[in-house]
Amino acid sequence: MEEYGQWDSTLTFIFAMIGVAIGLGNIWRFSYIVYSNGGGAFFIPYFFAIAIMGIPFLILEYGIGFSFKRSFTEIFKSINPKFEYISWILIFSISIVLIYYMVIISWDLFYLVKSFSFGWGSDTAAYFVHNVGGSENLSKIGNFFIPVGIGVIVSWFILWFISHRSIDKGIGLASKILIPAVFIIMAIIVIYALTLPGASIGIDALINPNWNLLSDINLWIVAFSQIIFSLGIGEALALTYATYLSDNKGLTDNVFFVVASNSSFEIFTAFGVFSILGYMSATSGTPLAQLVSEGTGLIFVVFPKIFSLMGVVGRILAPLFFLAVLFAGISSAFAFFEPIIGSISAKSNMSRKKLVTILSIIGCLCSLAFTCGISSYLVGIVDGFVNKFGILLLIAIQCVVFGWYYGAEKIVPVLNEKSRVKIGTIWTAIIKYILPIFLIIIWVIGIFDLFTNVSQFELMVDIGLIVIVLALSTIFYKLKSKESIVTS
Repeated sequence: MEEYGQWDSTLTFIFAMIGVAIGLGNIWRFSYIVYSNGGGAFFIPYFFAIAIMGIPFLILEYGIGFSFKRSFTEIFKSINPKFEYISWILIFSISIVLIYYMVIISWDLFYLVKSFSFGWGSDTAAYFVHNVGGSENLSKIGNFFIPVGIGVIVSWFILWFISHRSIDKGIGLASKILIPAVFIIMAIIVIYALTLPGASIGIDALINPNWNLLSDINLWIVAFSQIIFSLGIGEALALTYATYLSDNKGLTDNVFFVVASNSSFEIFTAFGVFSILGYMSATSGTPLAQLVSEGTGLIFVVFPKIFSLMGVVGRILAPLFFLAVLFAGISSAFAFFEPIIGSISAKSNMSRKKLVTILSIIGCLCSLAFTCGISSYLVGIVDGFVNKFGILLLIAIQCVVFGWYYGAEKIVPVLNEKSRVKIGTIWTAIIKYILPIFLIIIWVIGIFDLFTNVSQFELMVDIGLIVIVLALSTIFYKLKSKESIVTS
């Protein structure tokens, strides 16, 4: 992996890693998760999940990535040649995530343009259905949203433009610009939101604790799931970025800083989101419970309506908000793309520029398929399948492969050598025993929910994805690796 360059400093690596963690989910998912899962009580399982899973697994990824300095698939192959097949399953699962992730970014890009004129009109829900996300009506599958398709092409061009460069001049430089920008923009929005009339209504609703839910196993499962997807652990993102480090100075320390930055951002943002919802509730008389929604409903339906009600201030906040979402989304897209680039390059002799160009074209064409008349419905199906069926199981498998077959204790000296925070037997026990058990439990429950509450169409999509991922994994597993990677 050294052929692709290295981070020009540890600070650049930290910015890039914060970009991995801070994505669309921090802005539109976390606040809803807290509100609907016990309010203030949710923070107990949330911080427990960070301590028992988030931090330990990120430390593992940093250590493995820095020690091997090879692509994700090559690392698995070096541990046991048969394990390479498993690694390709994860790589193509990540590829699917990137494909629909770029569609969501294109939605945001579309709304960023519309935000200057409030082009979404008064009925924001209908506007989203008829112009951006479509509906669950399968008869509309043959329709395509041309403006969203243009947004997909633009989004992929941005990703290609930055990713085809060397690590320090591409992702590194972009991260040093985008991440501070996201923090500054969201700080402006949240601080203003806290001053709005009715802000306290939203904040009280957000943090009002329901202690009885602490005895509900589902609350703890949600907390662990949130940490997995918030920090992007187990998806080869952190591991790949760590391979570009030239020095192991503060490896463990950096994990704590990245995790703290991520949690601070999503908690801070949640206060802003609910302050704005409280304002909407106070000014419109609509019960706050009717305003709270997750994902696309919050970002593309509720918020545009609120910005419109704000008048002149809304015309300033709306572009800033959608710009922050765009920056957060793009910074995470880099991270999804990089393991794919590194692993496929190990099977070819293509230059980074050529490989990234080819993958961007293929990815863009696949993303365009999601701009049909059931776009939002299709994204929801694929997102639920990949996260509940694929990623969770593969993270548990990584605990076994790295913890048992390779031996987690082998990387302890590397991690401790230049770090203030030292790890030892407790960390090793978490990786080998505790994490696999927790993850398998979450996976089993998720699978039960996935396949018992789906329509025939959703089941067809899920089965189709399984076939595609396994077929592509088989093909690449059987391909012989090239001896070198040309970088010009």
